Amino acid sequence: MRIKALLALTAVAASLSACATATRYDAAGDVHDLLVAIRDNDRARFDAHVDRRALKAQIEARLVDEARQRGGQNSGLSALAAIAAGPIADVAGEALIRPETFHAAANYYGYTPDRPIPGRVAIASTLRPVGDGRVCAARKDGPCMLTFTQEGSTWRLSGFDPQAANLHFKR
Repeated sequence: MRIKALLALTAVAASLSACATATRYDAAGDVHDLLVAIRDNDRARFDAHVDRRALKAQIEARLVDEARQRGGQNSGLSALAAIAAGPIADVAGEALIRPETFHAAANYYGYTPDRPIPGRVAIASTLRPVGDGRVCAARKDGPCMLTFTQEGSTWRLSGFDPQAANLHFKR
């Protein structure tokens, strides 16, 4: 009886890890396409793999958080920041969400212009599931800097951790 239970648990664990591996492998194809678009400064291909709305929402939320932290008890400043955050995030998004901006992120992961971009299997090994059907790109035991979400059949960049970038980029 114990052997059957152990075999059943082993089968369940194997199938769960296979799902995670299949998800990472699936996402890796689109991450590869995004990296090629960044390397080649291909705006159309880049835009096909980026969720601008999600990234702008993240910028807006960060602006509001910063204003709240700096404003402290000043609710007027917080209200003004909340009103201005949307338009500022739109402008910042247009200025920042483009292939040239992400060259540093690609370099951080080792995808420098002088090296070929690795294949799908190598990229899949750098992706890890983070819940809600998303995966993130991270160096071994490092922080997640880029997060990808599946929309239909395409994995798109939907999040970026600027603090992780600040900790590891050389200026």
